[in-house]
Amino acid sequence: MRITRSSRPLKPRRSALSIPAINVRALEKTAALSADVFILDLEDSVAEEKKTEARDNLKRFFGGLSARGRGEWVIRVNGTDSPHLPADLETVLACRPDAVLIPKVESPRDVLDVADRLAEADGAEAMRLWAMIETPRAVLNAALIAEAAHTPDARLEAFVIGLNDLRKETGVLPAAGRQHLLPWMMQILLAARAYGLDALDSVSNDFRDVEAFEAECRQGRAMGFDGKMLIHPAQIDPANRAFGPSEAALLEAHRIVAAFATPEASGLGVINLDGRMVERLHLQEAEQLIAFAGRIASGKDSA
Repeated sequence: MRITRSSRPLKPRRSALSIPAINVRALEKTAALSADVFILDLEDSVAEEKKTEARDNLKRFFGGLSARGRGEWVIRVNGTDSPHLPADLETVLACRPDAVLIPKVESPRDVLDVADRLAEADGAEAMRLWAMIETPRAVLNAALIAEAAHTPDARLEAFVIGLNDLRKETGVLPAAGRQHLLPWMMQILLAARAYGLDALDSVSNDFRDVEAFEAECRQGRAMGFDGKMLIHPAQIDPANRAFGPSEAALLEAHRIVAAFATPEASGLGVINLDGRMVERLHLQEAEQLIAFAGRIASGKDSA
């Protein structure tokens, strides 16, 4: 069956806060935070000599976690070429997060290898895989990697862009507006959309510069991204606002749905709404937006 965004349940992923698994205090504070996604990191933010301690932290944390209905929980493991991956996946199987984020994915084999390991260990079928796209080879292979979502049992559900590593490997200098990176970002987004995946924008490194962060959020939303990976709780609310539906957009969505529900619109593929041509594809978008807003409201109620 062809996977499309419209055929999958809409999950709010406006804000994906990355938290070092070594930081127990930060893990404990998640109960008071309104992020849609919590990415608990075993990779870059954890020193080599602290990997075992970080894995133990996650096992204790998930053992006492009760608010599993609020948001998504994702564990970022070490890469497929890392000697830490087997122990990381043992931790994943013990913790049973909603998804596993694989760093530095460069080919479909990276995704399928982790999927095979989870299947061989009887990992829950509901556990999804997310892929970090953060190297030149990953950008060039983005469509091939996304196509793995159509492979039976691949589990692939989302891309997360990692611009820091991509800058490092290409020599692109940091610049306001990310102008030199935009073509690659759109290439990644296009690959994700072609195969029904969600796509999250990269982190913004200076969490103190709220204005610059909000500008990146607006840019990412305009480009079509579903949300943004964050490094600090102060970034959660701006990301939720930027990637969530505005009141004006929701009002317009309800007007479109109401217009198509009238007897006059029965059987029509296109209607006139205040002098504008509105097609049934706009109706589908409106219904998805209303459903998305409902999921957000439901999440707030359960937090």
